[in-house]
Amino acid sequence: MLSVPDGLALDRTGYLELYYFMALNRKLEERLSSLYRQNKVVGGLYSSLGQEGCSVGSAYALERGDFLAPMIRNLGSILVRGVEPVQIMGQYCAREIGPTRGKDLNVHFGWIERGLISPISMLASLVPVFAGIALEMKMRGKPNVALTYVGDGATSTTDFHEGMNFAAVQRLPLIIIVENNGYAYSTPTARQFNVPDFVVRAQGYGCYGEMVDGNNVLAVLDVTRRARRRCIEGGGPVLIEAKTFRRKGHAEHDDAGYVPADLRAHWEKRDPIDAYRRFLDVHRVVESPDEITEIDTRINQMLDAAVDEALASSFPDPSTLKENVYG
Repeated sequence: MLSVPDGLALDRTGYLELYYFMALNRKLEERLSSLYRQNKVVGGLYSSLGQEGCSVGSAYALERGDFLAPMIRNLGSILVRGVEPVQIMGQYCAREIGPTRGKDLNVHFGWIERGLISPISMLASLVPVFAGIALEMKMRGKPNVALTYVGDGATSTTDFHEGMNFAAVQRLPLIIIVENNGYAYSTPTARQFNVPDFVVRAQGYGCYGEMVDGNNVLAVLDVTRRARRRCIEGGGPVLIEAKTFRRKGHAEHDDAGYVPADLRAHWEKRDPIDAYRRFLDVHRVVESPDEITEIDTRINQMLDAAVDEALASSFPDPSTLKENVYG
């Protein structure tokens, strides 16, 4: 059963918003999965089923002026930062209405005004990029942080090591969340590393590290808020390991047949949205089940309209191919 972490100040509106964003994250991906099977999604589709609490909780902890860079499974964090479902639909379907106007797909887009930096396909490459953004914040005396995510496999890359070491030496306001979801594509973590936890790597860089239950949205929110406070007070970078699990394959075309059935069943029982709904009931945050039903209905109606609008929008004009690209 989820409980409120000590010192976590959150009003009723905040509790309900956490549910809204997690439910929107999941329902939006379900719609995209359906469109993928209709050949209306162009390119790959990467699900965050079971990881919604990590994305939503961490992004919800940030403040105006902070910067965030998602990975392909951090749709929830993008929604928290204010990107609309119709824009996500247009992006995945390569329509003119998408943020990149059909030039790139899935979550490969940034929005500086909302503090969003585009993901980079080479995993962990954003760690040194965000170390640079954090350096700018420190040099200008800004009370802000830079936050990005990596998976368990990405912690083995050169970019991860170089970025983390530079941030530690310079004591930069950088937060790195390692989403330990059990597998780097089809390779389990036990075959990648000889240590059970990634948080121990923080010691090697001389920075603070903390582990969190990535399926507990309240715990993720709390640990990220505390990490943010530590960063802006000059404590240097923070490495957070979120224990979670992706309950679908690496991408939509991957049936994840390499995952043992009992392991999948174990994590299905620890679903972050189901656990949070029980929390809302037990702690009487919702006055009646109708409140949750109303939120779900509002999301479904929004997504119905988003699908219709995205599919009715045009594909980009070929004459715009070279606009807004480097070359």
